[in-house]
Amino acid sequence: MTAAIWWIRRDLRLHDNHALRVALSEGAPVLPLFVIDPSLIQAPLKSDRRIAFLLASLRSLDSDLQQRGSRLVVRIGDPRIVIPAVVREVGARLVVAEADVTPYARRRDMALAETVPLRLVCGLTIHPPGTVLTPEGRPYTVFSQFARAWWRLPQPSAADLIPAPEHLPPLPNVVSDPLPNAPTAVPTRFPPGEAAARRRLDAFLQRDIARYASDRDRLDGSGSSQLSPYFRFGLVSVREAWSRAAVLLNEAEAASGVRAWLNELLWREFYQHLLAAYPESVYRSMREPFRHVPWPGQEPLFGAWRDGVTGYPVIDAAMRQLAAEGWISNRARMLVANFLSKLLLVDWRHGERYFRQQLIDGDLAANVGGWQWSAGTGTDVAPYFRIFNPIRQGELFDPSGSWTRQWLPELRNVPHDYLFAPWRMPDQLQRAIGCQIGRDYPRPIVTYEVARQRALEWFQGVLTGR
Repeated sequence: MTAAIWWIRRDLRLHDNHALRVALSEGAPVLPLFVIDPSLIQAPLKSDRRIAFLLASLRSLDSDLQQRGSRLVVRIGDPRIVIPAVVREVGARLVVAEADVTPYARRRDMALAETVPLRLVCGLTIHPPGTVLTPEGRPYTVFSQFARAWWRLPQPSAADLIPAPEHLPPLPNVVSDPLPNAPTAVPTRFPPGEAAARRRLDAFLQRDIARYASDRDRLDGSGSSQLSPYFRFGLVSVREAWSRAAVLLNEAEAASGVRAWLNELLWREFYQHLLAAYPESVYRSMREPFRHVPWPGQEPLFGAWRDGVTGYPVIDAAMRQLAAEGWISNRARMLVANFLSKLLLVDWRHGERYFRQQLIDGDLAANVGGWQWSAGTGTDVAPYFRIFNPIRQGELFDPSGSWTRQWLPELRNVPHDYLFAPWRMPDQLQRAIGCQIGRDYPRPIVTYEVARQRALEWFQGVLTGR
């Protein structure tokens, strides 16, 4: 018996799945295969929460497949060994998978294409990396230029979406390895599986997208879509998300929120295209002057940042939420990245790697792109003199203080006027409320004004070669 192998990777869904459609078009039994690669799940930068979310979503996908007359086949091992073995086992004429942009995935797929009939299709992004180019045929490195070029290309519509199959052809008699036990619990904020992803997308589009432009920067994340883990594992199609949101541009009350959210999806596209074009950006600053200088920030500063004991409440609240939940809002990510790389002058790569170890939605392209942008070392970057004031950020984006108090219970009795700069409290007040700075909550590890001036001088020196 011959079969087509649907090699599932970052497309754990049945709706709008191009790889699945191509596999079905062969007219042969389709083998839904997921390979658990030990080099990824045992990597030093793995996230136990991300692995738990993946495993739970795979179980959900298996249930969805069984309802349609099929099932998920799991194999554990190096895909460069496993995939050829399964091809021989079922006499596969085709292995179809969604293309990925990470350096590891591209090396793996290039090697496999020499030994198996591998066909890669687009699905991670709306337009394949390498198709949004300058008039000279080069990748865009400035987001605004990329976005203008992207908008000139055909956009997906509801008519383009691929419905989930109601039935799937019988599966070849193939043995499956059992799914491993999850290393930790899945965060309750993100129920796993395609059905949960679709519910989240529906709720956001129907209820929350209209206020996205005004509320997206809230540090508690209540104004965000909270879809990032679902995009990370392809539990919802970015084509579907785009096409369904774009329809709402015609609704006056929702238009500004829709435009703001579509712009965020474009940033996601931009970073995927950028990583595909510049794989070295994972370990090397994009801007040449930063490749040859050591960052002056030392390990104790990084440790205080990592552990949420910098003495700046919004920084510490964000880092403690990250450690507890594996997720923080986009504004919080920008804020802590800016703080580490600019006010503490710690090499952005330390922060990027720590994020990868923690984030349930950890995506290499978005993570590297976001960190290089925040640190001022990337191609399309925040100006080096854009240095967030963590006190002002708290006042603006946690105006009630409820998020800060949630993650820093030692500050629960601090009056609001002092919440984002508790060291300014008079000693008598500190004693009265039971929160003495330096004992119950740390003093700031740097003074903002001094650290900002130091950062400006260092960045100017690097960029001018002084």
